[in-house]
Amino acid sequence: MKSATLKSFIAGMALLAAGSAWAQYPQRPITMIVPFPPGGVTDTVARPIADALSKELGQPVVVENKAGAGGAIGAGEAARAKPDGYTIMLMLSSISILPEADKILGRKAAYDTTDFKAIARITADPTVLVVPAKAPWKTVDEFVEAARKAPGDLNYGSSGIYGSMHVPMAMLEKNADIEMTHIPYTGAGPAVAALLGGQVDAISTGPSSILQHIKAGTVRPLAHWGDKPLQSLPDVPSLKDSGYDVKFVQWSGIFVQKDAPDEVVQRLREAARKVANDPDVQAKVEATGSPIEYLDADEFQEYWDADDVVLRQAVQDIGKVE
Repeated sequence: MKSATLKSFIAGMALLAAGSAWAQYPQRPITMIVPFPPGGVTDTVARPIADALSKELGQPVVVENKAGAGGAIGAGEAARAKPDGYTIMLMLSSISILPEADKILGRKAAYDTTDFKAIARITADPTVLVVPAKAPWKTVDEFVEAARKAPGDLNYGSSGIYGSMHVPMAMLEKNADIEMTHIPYTGAGPAVAALLGGQVDAISTGPSSILQHIKAGTVRPLAHWGDKPLQSLPDVPSLKDSGYDVKFVQWSGIFVQKDAPDEVVQRLREAARKVANDPDVQAKVEATGSPIEYLDADEFQEYWDADDVVLRQAVQDIGKVE
């Protein structure tokens, strides 16, 4: 066999072997990076999804919380992981916010949105404006009026600067022409704890991370950032209904590295679709306060592309924050 022909034969066999190997994916446990601490909206959605994926894929899908920098640390680690499908990520809409924030701050981004392929959108919830039950404000108008009378006196907690709890509050500040003090934490869980402990006056967070406290009567929801009634909180008005023209959706989605093999991407898509359409999984996720709003990869990518434009503009409106 001539040298060129032999090389072509070997290359072809190598490709065939690689394809065969990926067809057997997965053959070992998969790590699902959640770029936030335990207890936050991403974490409460990730765990039932990871359990269901474990059963569907036949290998454990292990959640690893990699918190910090509003989600940038974990997302950066996921982006740099070997693109073999054994490290995936469940991330919020802040995936679009953080690189734009780095640009404004003049620093190297931990990752770029182009580092990832979309696998599936899992949830899509407007965030909810929540205050302690003992707070004097019963409506969002009362809250806004208090902030207007004493600029900077009211404060709010978030999962980090430019995170998905900071941006909606900043949007409300701009639209209502008020000024509040922003106190960033390392994730939604610590921000919720700060609200419960009386360290902050308010937070904006997804229903899944606060619903149990609303039901327990320890916190009071004033409004949400959506444009239709929330399934989990049907009596809570939207900000638009109250005269504030702002909208923010804290969606969650599964991602994998951009160079992951097509066979791996397809297997993950199939698994995510089955999991998202499983009534038992839907019930478990809905119990957290965030009903599944599934979109397959192509539809999710289209949705993400449009939302990316809106979120990057919101960050530009906020400007440089140290």
